[in-house]
Amino acid sequence: MEWPDEYEKLLFRMSTPSIVIDNSSCANATRVMIDSARKQGILLEAVQVLTDMNLSIKKAYISSDGRWFMDVFHVTDINGEKITDDSVLKCIEKSLGTIHYGKLKCIEGLTALELTGTDRVGLLSEVFAVLSNFECNVVEANVWTHNGRIASLIYVKDINHGSLIEDSSKIDRMEEMLRNVLKGDNDIRSARTLVSMAVTHTERRLHQMMFADRDYERKPIIKTSDDHPVVGVHDSLEKGYSAVHIQCKDRTKLLFDVVCALTDMKYVVFHATVNTSRHTASLEFFIRHTDGTPITSEAEKQHVILCLRAAIERRASQGVRLELCTADRQGLLADIMRTFRENGLNVTRAEISTTTSEALNVFYVTDAIGNPSDPKIIESVQQKIGLNELKVKEMPLIYHQKGHKPTWGATASLGNLVRKNLYNLGLINSHF
Repeated sequence: MEWPDEYEKLLFRMSTPSIVIDNSSCANATRVMIDSARKQGILLEAVQVLTDMNLSIKKAYISSDGRWFMDVFHVTDINGEKITDDSVLKCIEKSLGTIHYGKLKCIEGLTALELTGTDRVGLLSEVFAVLSNFECNVVEANVWTHNGRIASLIYVKDINHGSLIEDSSKIDRMEEMLRNVLKGDNDIRSARTLVSMAVTHTERRLHQMMFADRDYERKPIIKTSDDHPVVGVHDSLEKGYSAVHIQCKDRTKLLFDVVCALTDMKYVVFHATVNTSRHTASLEFFIRHTDGTPITSEAEKQHVILCLRAAIERRASQGVRLELCTADRQGLLADIMRTFRENGLNVTRAEISTTTSEALNVFYVTDAIGNPSDPKIIESVQQKIGLNELKVKEMPLIYHQKGHKPTWGATASLGNLVRKNLYNLGLINSHF
């Protein structure tokens, strides 16, 4: 029996997103349009694809009410320019075309270690010393700290065999030692370690780990920036949504971090807009629980506000950016971290990777209480590690300038937002 052509087209559309990339309608950004059957988590997958390609989302119009998911993203490269390279444009189209098929990060031949605990000066020095003693080579690692807590995802392999660690007794002993290191002397919460052979997207997993650790409930133990995101949650009388408003400094991966938090809290985004102006970002979401109900209590509203603030602040690295590029060797990270500890430097975030035999690492450091590090101490550390290997970079351009706190009156009309989104999606002629 042959299926009608229209039915085949419908099946194809439901399983394959339609991607349109337009470089002519916007003067300063590339317009990426996605039309797809709606499914749980598709917004996060789409945003994740764009951020993984180091694209900055300057504007977004999101609509996924009903059975379809129709979004428009205005994106630029890291330099704020339109995307003109044909190979990059084709890669965007191909990657977005597969968002219906979520993939785990391939870590074949590596062992993944998930660590959460109380942050303190010198903690990473002890962690990497343990891994060195167990003859583990760190291939990749990401470390986040927030409100006195630390989360780290570390990929290692056995130095002797160059593959994942298969000795279960060795894994058990290593986990126990790492757990003791993470507990410290005064940890009121139990430290957590997990060994895995498969993991989701690294930064997605770090958000999940810190959310599960309830970092949003903690108070900062070191000095942090005075520029906090402003978050409001309001009732929307139209169609039973809850409206979430966010205003903060614009930075890379902001939308990804916010959508991760909403997903972790089991909310579904039905409509949203994202606008950036100079260095400020304004985001508005209309959400419901996965069961279709809105937020109903003041306590839940406050919970959402705390969680969204935490998700935005986790990536707001404090301190001086140090970049290390040197030949890899056994115990390298343990030695580097010991040098930081001996000079009173606290690592607030780290991105560690090894390509072939070269280590490419980024560290953000402050003094022990979160103040900017003394330049003389930084210079001394450079002398010990090597001036040609350890370079000092400018403060990260995640937050550019001090923003202002908005005042919100009544919630914006959902009808106007939907009409505006439909206009930007090209489905109506005017949104007025």
